[in-house]
Amino acid sequence: MPHAPIDAIDLLAVPATDATTWTFVRVRTPDGQEGVGEATLLADAAGLAEAAAFLARSVRGAPSEPAARWAWTTLRAAGRTTLADAAVASAVDQALWDIAGRRRGEPVHALLGGARRERLPAYANVNRRTRDRSPAGFAASARAAETAGCTAIKIAPFDGVTPATARPAALAAGLERIAAARGALRPATTLMVDCHWRLDEAAAAAIIPELARHGVAWFECPIPETPAAVPALRALRTAANARGMQLAGCEQMVGVEGFEPYLAGGAYDVIMPDAKYAGGLAEMLRIFALAARHGTSVSPHNPSGPICHLATLHVAAVAESLLHVETQFDETPRFGTIVDGDPHLPRAGVCALPGGPGLGVRLVA
Repeated sequence: MPHAPIDAIDLLAVPATDATTWTFVRVRTPDGQEGVGEATLLADAAGLAEAAAFLARSVRGAPSEPAARWAWTTLRAAGRTTLADAAVASAVDQALWDIAGRRRGEPVHALLGGARRERLPAYANVNRRTRDRSPAGFAASARAAETAGCTAIKIAPFDGVTPATARPAALAAGLERIAAARGALRPATTLMVDCHWRLDEAAAAAIIPELARHGVAWFECPIPETPAAVPALRALRTAANARGMQLAGCEQMVGVEGFEPYLAGGAYDVIMPDAKYAGGLAEMLRIFALAARHGTSVSPHNPSGPICHLATLHVAAVAESLLHVETQFDETPRFGTIVDGDPHLPRAGVCALPGGPGLGVRLVA
């Protein structure tokens, strides 16, 4: 029997904190099925709304089977290729996998090929939890995550820095935050630093010895990412590796084709596909496979809401290899209250495999 077509697509913006709004996509079918995906992109809420409205106008007769990749192909056929377009297409894909699982009474990971692991190692991103941006505030967040059982903790300390201003004086505050966070943690706890593309190549190279001095094990997104930057990234990776650090990036790349230049060029030790942007859950598995062929580790990116978190766990459970998954630590209690089931937050640095049909929860927001 053919699957029912898509009946409606709705965008739902949920304020999580005064600084964060999570954006979800609900998909409904005429047979009463409803699925949900996450498209959070704080930098372009208007673009999300435009992409969702375009798909809603185009929905008549659209197939609800995720393998059809209807949203992805429809947006690209119309020349819509922004990150917001990719986010909405990816969210629709998540929602369709959710619907497919509910129809079959199976979890999404079963539909994707079956789980290889039931326990998924995770690290804690404390950036949005850290409202006090002083060194003491960073230390407090790092200590809170460690006390909660997290064994690897990521901070983003270089507020206000840009590639044009990334000089020693501008970097000093960030280094103070790193030192405070490191000092608050036990030696065995891994400290990770995210730069959010705020440095230029010279500043990134100069800061590596300082990061090493503070025991940083992970250096993420140091410079703006373009294919032309791959040689510079490869050089930074070599310098970081010599100091015992991994270089990580590619959190906003879309599709296998978006990751390929960085993997082929040896830019990173770890790539970070995000279920909100990568182009769908099956596409994420293809990205995992491409990374494996290049000998590159994969750690999915997700510093946002509970639906992307659960979608990420389903994919990560199926992937052939996995370093760990990112989790948002203690930004808001809404993470657990806007869904009707267990959001599978990490315990002792590990997330359990979600069960139940589809993604395993419904939005109650």
